Amino acid sequence: MTRQAFVYFMTNARHNVLYIGVTNDLLRRVAEHKLGRQKGFTKRYHCTTLVYFEAGESVVAAIQREKQLKAGGAPGRTSWSSRSIHTGTTSHPRSA
Repeated sequence: MTRQAFVYFMTNARHNVLYIGVTNDLLRRVAEHKLGRQKGFTKRYHCTTLVYFEAGESVVAAIQREKQLKAGGAPGRTSWSSRSIHTGTTSHPRSA
């Protein structure tokens, strides 16, 4: 049995930091970021705003996508993610 998972982007109020993560419960995980429940990167840099997410068919697929995004393997990732944060859009240009 596979379980749906999500790849998500969080940023801070100044929109100058981008965090990419994976979770199987997006609402819970975003709430944890907002409340600063876990020590780490997002708490240190105050990443509390969800700017984008993708649903994956499995945890393995979501982790693979996260690695692709972090490696810059997605065409246009840098310009798209930066533009998304600054304009407040949350959908990927290729999904429109």
